[in-house]
Amino acid sequence: MSIVRSSHLAGFGHSVPARRVDNAEIETQLGLEPGWIERRTGIRARRWVEAGDTLSGLATRAGEAALQDAGVSRGEIALTLLATSTPDHLLPPTAPLLAHRLGLANSGAIDLAGACSGFLYALTLADGFVRAQGEPVLVVAANILSRRINQAERASAVLFADAAGAVVIMPSDDPQKGVLGVDVASDGSGYDLITIPAGGSSQPFASGMAAEDALMTMRDGREVFVRAVEMMSACATRALAAGGLGPADVSRFVPHQANVRIFDAVCNNLGIDPSKTVRTIQEHGNSSAATIPLSLSLAHKAKPFIAGEKLLLTAAGAGLTGGAVLVSI
Repeated sequence: MSIVRSSHLAGFGHSVPARRVDNAEIETQLGLEPGWIERRTGIRARRWVEAGDTLSGLATRAGEAALQDAGVSRGEIALTLLATSTPDHLLPPTAPLLAHRLGLANSGAIDLAGACSGFLYALTLADGFVRAQGEPVLVVAANILSRRINQAERASAVLFADAAGAVVIMPSDDPQKGVLGVDVASDGSGYDLITIPAGGSSQPFASGMAAEDALMTMRDGREVFVRAVEMMSACATRALAAGGLGPADVSRFVPHQANVRIFDAVCNNLGIDPSKTVRTIQEHGNSSAATIPLSLSLAHKAKPFIAGEKLLLTAAGAGLTGGAVLVSI
């Protein structure tokens, strides 16, 4: 197989649960004054799944939409990457089931656990695969975080949501298309800032275990905020440099939708006009790795991307993980 020069984002899709949970419900539960959540996060509402909904179901609907948008034959998809922190099961991985349900008979399939940065890591790997193999890749990011929230912990209960987003990455012979610059990072000194303590080999599930051990906890929200701004800003700066572009060249800025104050701070650090920011946090909250592909799909639906647009994507999340990708449509 000859090495292709570039990849191309050829299709976008998303899926969100029907249930809309507005701030008033959570503020009442936590004893917060009306408007507290929106003032501090920019979130007005989020989507949560109903009983019986599954991560694989949410991911399948997003993948289906992206495949249809790309107009690609299902037999052509050579790899399916699923970025998630909430798979259907710890074992087996969910990606093979996703590929099966989508009819991707010729596709490899793996799960990636990169927390909020997972989609950017998956996109980077997909770009490398497409360039090396010359075959299309489906990237899906999906999470059901409502089932991992500690409803009594204010720091996380107000933020997290459920959603799935997907993109199809195709080979291209146009070097001006696709991924132009990438930067990925990690900082294990912040490993314990956001955790789900139980469920891994260090602390397996056991009878008599406190229920909170299986739920998400954010140890220091202020520290998470500061580190996220620093990591997203640094990664985005390096990705722009790798692509030979500057902030003024960015057509749309698509940050991880963690907190409106985070991406406003990153815009300020980078010198990007805030009006270029794609904002979906108001109605969809923070679905971790799913927020960027969800935002891409919603933005494309509202105002279709045109050839030559430069998109800057950046995220930071638990681990700590971080990254940025500069893409040309």
